[in-house]
Amino acid sequence: MHWLHYLAPVADLAARLWVAKIFWAAGMVKLQSMTATVMLFKHMYHVPLLPPVWAAYLGTGIEIVFPVLLAFGLAGRFAAGFLFIYNVITVISYPQMGISGMMDQVPWGIFLLFTTVYGPGIFSLDYGLKKFWKYGKRMANT
Repeated sequence: MHWLHYLAPVADLAARLWVAKIFWAAGMVKLQSMTATVMLFKHMYHVPLLPPVWAAYLGTGIEIVFPVLLAFGLAGRFAAGFLFIYNVITVISYPQMGISGMMDQVPWGIFLLFTTVYGPGIFSLDYGLKKFWKYGKRMANT
């Protein structure tokens, strides 16, 4: 079973891409009609501490920018942690979601929490930049 260790980076990447695709798609739907999105935030989603119009635009921006960071693994832990908190706020803000909606949010939250704690893995820009940075420092010291 030692060979399963080699599948871990693929699993990291698959989890990041899956969750990123979900949030990206939601952002694209919101972006298609910001008028409808603002109405949803005024009448259905009740984001604490933010006016509905701000929440609509901020939520749409988050769902477009952060999934890209997550997918590429750039600032991967930050992006995953931010989306994890966003996911929790989504559940709080939309209590009418019901149990089936909640069952979607739980695995997303688990994958996001996992990436926040363990990092985006070797198939990420974070990993590549870290290696490049170490190599550059090593070359500068010689």
